[in-house]
Amino acid sequence: MTIFESIRKDHDTQRDLLEKLVKTSGDSNERDVLYKQLKNELNIHAEAEERHFYKPLISNDMMQEKARHGIAEHHEIDELLEQLDDTDYSSSAWLKIAKDLKEKVEHHLEDEEHTFFQLAGKVFNEQQKTALAKDYRSYMDTNL
Repeated sequence: MTIFESIRKDHDTQRDLLEKLVKTSGDSNERDVLYKQLKNELNIHAEAEERHFYKPLISNDMMQEKARHGIAEHHEIDELLEQLDDTDYSSSAWLKIAKDLKEKVEHHLEDEEHTFFQLAGKVFNEQQKTALAKDYRSYMDTNL
């Protein structure tokens, strides 16, 4: 498995959790469980991705701006998660912020999958793609 396949697998999990989350309503157990699961997934994924995908790319001239952009988007996602943490599940604002989060995350995933991965594929050799995937997966499995 390459780093791209490994990250894409987690992206599919995030899309699924986001889709389920925005269909919840009120101060429900389902909303609480899904939100906590999504938040944990997003946080650990961002850490793993920054260490095992963006860090090796940031020194490459072609990828430096893209890597910085990806990391900046992680921070924007963190800010939306903080807003959700500070809002009652029963508030109508909570669902609006959750939908904003869904939109932001999906935009970020599209950027990575349709632009960053293609460019990074030219930077990493096959051995690096596999080694990075192993390190990324190990980090995810240890921390999730």
